[in-house]
This record gives sequence, structure tokens and C-alpha cells, in this order.
Amino acid sequence: MTGIVTRFAPSPTGRLHRGHALSALTAWTAARAVGGRFLLRVEDIDPTRCRPEFEAGIREDLAWLGLDWDGPVRRQSDHLSDYAAVVDVLDRRGLTYRCFRTRKEVLDAIGAAPHGPVEAARPGPHAPDEEAELLAEGRPFAWRLSLDRAREVLGGRAWDALAFVETGEGPEGERGLIPARPGTAGDVVLARKDAGTAYHVAVTHDDAAQGVTQVIRGQDLFEATHVQVLIQALMGWPTPTYRHHPLLLDADGRRLAKRDRAETLQALREAGVPAARVRAELGFG
Repeated sequence: MTGIVTRFAPSPTGRLHRGHALSALTAWTAARAVGGRFLLRVEDIDPTRCRPEFEAGIREDLAWLGLDWDGPVRRQSDHLSDYAAVVDVLDRRGLTYRCFRTRKEVLDAIGAAPHGPVEAARPGPHAPDEEAELLAEGRPFAWRLSLDRAREVLGGRAWDALAFVETGEGPEGERGLIPARPGTAGDVVLARKDAGTAYHVAVTHDDAAQGVTQVIRGQDLFEATHVQVLIQALMGWPTPTYRHHPLLLDADGRRLAKRDRAETLQALREAGVPAARVRAELGFG
């Protein structure tokens, strides 16, 4: 068995569709072709949208496609304390700040920003007296990663050396060694008061904890890689190689999405469509 470890990490917010099947099959095939390991992770940190029946559906759909996985399924909601510990480490190093601004306020600021969206996405800490007042009021807040502080902690040379290897292709044809540009994401949210964590912390922690060596996912997540590489550097975690694949599009040229009610694997199965046909349509005949 080789050292390659891939993973499929869906969120149980709806049933899987062909786009999910493409990602799962790509990651599974890459691992199995060389005797590596394929992991299944359930990214269920959003308690308002994730549901047990959708998690059960993920397992059902993958089994129908003929996919198996190694080891137990990792459910992120079982590891919230791990992610909180990451945010605590970053906070004790002065890399985070509380942000009480609502999503609407941030979006409004982006629209009015004189220097473009990136500047507006870096709102910076509140003044100490304002922060104290907001805390006293019990206002909800998010922990944001300070890019200015991150660059200071890493040092200019290490910051400029941040990079990742792309073995697939980014949306603009990016390949090979890609310089990381974490600044394009602004001061990303690391945790929210209600959820305790956010996507970037949970995914980078789990990739490191599970020994994932190659992250295979859709091109819609290519830009997320830049800030994830920064978090890996700050935490001393290894950076996997990345392989982003093109997205499946519907008849109108839009990517398949749950919110647009893309045809689900469950519906295909119930209509009598063979799994072998779906695999073949996706290039895995």
C-alpha cells in the first residue's frame, strides 16, 4: 500500500447529485489505483442545515456507486473541541480578533470600499471600548484571522514562500507550483460564537489529523486553498497536494447545486438508472 490518502468530505445538507459523485469517484479511484486509502468525512458543523437523514443518504449513495472507505467515518460535529483548541492557539498568538459586524454590514462595506473588496474584507479589530461594550451587550461575534498579524508572525520570507502543488487544474488553468495568495480572502472567519468553528479551521485540522496527502475536490474550492495553506503554515501542519477538477454543469451552464434542486443520486436510483451507467457517464466506466 502506498502512502496516498484521499478523502470525500460532503456536508449532509441534502442528497448527493452527479457533481458529488464525480468528486467521490475521482478521489476513490486515485487512492484505489495505487493501493492507497480513501476516507469519508462528514462536514456537519452547521447545526441549522445538517440532518441525520442526509448523512445516512451519503452512505447509501456511495454504496450504490460501489465505493467503500477505510476506517470509521469522521463526523466533524464530534470534534468541535478540537477546532476550538486550534482557534485558541491562534488567539493566544495574537492572530485573531473578535468581529461583531453582521454579514450584511460586511457586504455593505465591500460595496462601498474605496480600495476594493479585499480591503473591506479586512475590517480589523473594534476599538477596545467599543468591543467591551458589545461584549457586555452579549452581541454575537466571529473570530477572524488577522492577515497583518499572520504576515508578521511568519515573516516576510516565509509569507512570500507560501505555495501549494496543483496536480489538477484551477479555474484559470493553474497547474504545478502555485504561489499562495491568502490576502485575496481577506480576514477570514475562523469561528462563530454559535457554531464554535468555521470551514477553514475544520477542514485544515482534519486533513492534518487524518494524514490526507492529496485533496481532490471541485474547482469552486480552488480559491479556498490559498488561505488554507496559510493556516497550515501557522499551525505547523503539512500541506497536501491538491487536485481540483472541473465542475459538472446543467443545461443552462450553471454548476450542479443542491439549492437548485439538481437531480439526486437517490432519484436516479429510484428511477431504475443503473449505477454503472452513472459511473460511465462520469468517465469511470
